[in-house]
Amino acid sequence: MAKTEGQIIIKKYANRRLYNTGTSTYVTLDDLAVMVKKGEDFVVQDAKSGDDITHSVLTQIIFEQESKTGNTLLPISFLRQLISFYGDQMQMVVPSYLEHSMQAFTEQQAQIKEQINRAFGDTPLTKNLTAPLQLVEEQVKRNTEMFHKAMQMFSPFMAPQQKEPRKAGAKDIDELKEQLRALQTKLDSLG
Repeated sequence: MAKTEGQIIIKKYANRRLYNTGTSTYVTLDDLAVMVKKGEDFVVQDAKSGDDITHSVLTQIIFEQESKTGNTLLPISFLRQLISFYGDQMQMVVPSYLEHSMQAFTEQQAQIKEQINRAFGDTPLTKNLTAPLQLVEEQVKRNTEMFHKAMQMFSPFMAPQQKEPRKAGAKDIDELKEQLRALQTKLDSLG
C-alpha cells in the first residue's frame, strides 16, 4: 500500500536503502529532509517487520544536518539539557513542551515574515533591516526566558534562585498565561 490518507510510506531495507512507495523510487536521507521542508507527511517503516521507525530516521537526519552544515541549530547547552531530561520525571513533559514551543516559533516566524513583506514589499530588500532583525532577536530572547521559566516551574528542585523546593501553582501558570497574552498582544500590534 503506497499511501494512507495522504501519508507517504517509506520502506527501509536491511541494506539501509530507503524506498518511497508513493513514487516507487529509492530515496536518501537528504531527499527525506527536503520532503520534511516541503511539509510532506511520511512514515518510515522497517521493510521486514513493518515497525514504524520514523523517529529514529528523523533523528538520523538531524544528526547528519548538524554534522555536515557547520551551522548547528542545537547548541551544546541545549543538547546537555535535553540529555539530562532522559530518565527524569520531566521526560514526559518535555516532548509536548518542545512541540508547542516549535509550533509557536513557526507561527511567530510566519508573522514576522508577513510584517517584513508588508513593510518592504516583495522586492529585494535594499533598505535597512536592523529593526526587523532586532524584533526577531527580541522574540528569541523572550522565548528563551519563557522556556527557562517553564522548566523552573516544572522542575522546582532545580530552580537556582530558590532555597526551598516548591510546587508549581496556579499563580505560576497564570503568570505564564499572562506573559503569553502580552506577547500575543504585542505581536498583534505589530501587524
